[in-house]
Amino acid sequence: MFQKRVVVCLDVRDGKTTKGVKFKGNVDIGDPVEMAREYYLQGVDELVFYDITASSDRRAIMIDVVKNVAEKIFIPFCVGGGIRSVKDMSDVINAGAEKVSINSAAVRNPSLIRDGAARYGSQCIVLGMDAERDTSMPSGYRVVIDGGRVKTGKDMIQWALEAQNLGAGEIVLNSIDADGTKNGYEITATRMLSEAVGIPVVASGGAGIPSHLAEVLTEGKADAALVASMVHYGDYTVSQIKKELDKAGVPVRLD
Repeated sequence: MFQKRVVVCLDVRDGKTTKGVKFKGNVDIGDPVEMAREYYLQGVDELVFYDITASSDRRAIMIDVVKNVAEKIFIPFCVGGGIRSVKDMSDVINAGAEKVSINSAAVRNPSLIRDGAARYGSQCIVLGMDAERDTSMPSGYRVVIDGGRVKTGKDMIQWALEAQNLGAGEIVLNSIDADGTKNGYEITATRMLSEAVGIPVVASGGAGIPSHLAEVLTEGKADAALVASMVHYGDYTVSQIKKELDKAGVPVRLD
């Protein structure tokens, strides 16, 4: 049976892991290198590292931090934030990442998806998509960029299909409405997106307890669930989450 993945996200600002609610009010909570190693030892399937101010600051990603994390973990590692060219992708992959996540830059320049996929293969190109509820859009969800600061004219489903056609191999759906709330994932949007595209969808935003992951991986039809707050603040370990998923009948990798 196809195993579902548990992914931990490290949002990094000025070299420190940080966490906010609905993309606002971020506080620093630790060293991303030490935290990455700890989650690897707890059995996480994949790690995502976002340099959250690289895009809005219009600067390159912190390559030294990426390198230091890559040296400590031996699982798929995805890096995003401030990646605006194939050269930026090369820098990140050469530093040890298996995948690159592009978000705001892909909206501004969709050919970046195609060029990256042509160079490294679709399996390396992850579309990060920040969406918020908006009844004026066909799907009911609007794409926003620059860490939630800029609304675009793009509809969630239309943009996902366009990105898939350009060569994206996976989509991480970040629900701004649910982000950091610990009240559960945005199930409706996740299911709608999972049913619309033929590539893996990772649900992000809102995890508070293991049953939230079980719900989005079954009812939401997500291929993977991304967590941050619930592990960063010590509420749960990755292995505890996976044991709960296994008990709920969700197929996961247990070490």
